[in-house]
Amino acid sequence: MGQHDDQNERDAEPTDLALVARWKAGDERAATTLVARHAPAMARYVTSLGGNEIVDEVVQDAFVRAFESLGAFRGDSSLRTWLFTIVRRLMIDRRRAERRQAGRTSLEEGHAATEYGALDRLVAVETESRVRAAIDRLTTTQREVFTLRVAEGLSYREIAEVVGTTEGAARVHYHNAVRAVKEFVNE
Repeated sequence: MGQHDDQNERDAEPTDLALVARWKAGDERAATTLVARHAPAMARYVTSLGGNEIVDEVVQDAFVRAFESLGAFRGDSSLRTWLFTIVRRLMIDRRRAERRQAGRTSLEEGHAATEYGALDRLVAVETESRVRAAIDRLTTTQREVFTLRVAEGLSYREIAEVVGTTEGAARVHYHNAVRAVKEFVNE
């Protein structure tokens, strides 16, 4: 009977926390297992954030950061949630860097793209104006939830805590706000 129990234990998939403990103890195979387990979901998440061209790079960077700071991982949240948080931060950092770089890029006079610069700015200003007007038309709760989700990147759970509502209600308010903004902008 004892031998059978040992076999079942070896066949069972180790938990993420068990793998983290094994990695901390020097078992490199534990890291390989964690990467294999979580990389596909992380790649899907990067893609959902608009990082189609940089999926592999972001996932790799996220694992590098995770393994560098795994000693600080306490297990308060799931490892997957923690990894997604790292991916999200990497994507935010990349977008900030891209915006800074775009701000530094100057086009020489006579460059073909400069002909469209004024039109692009006009369209951007008009679109921004319509979006702001659409947000102003939202109910107070919708506007608050929309702003917390879009501008601050809070989860529905965090928004519910801030607004003093349920997570489900926060989701409904957000989706209604998005629908209303889209409808107004597309009018």
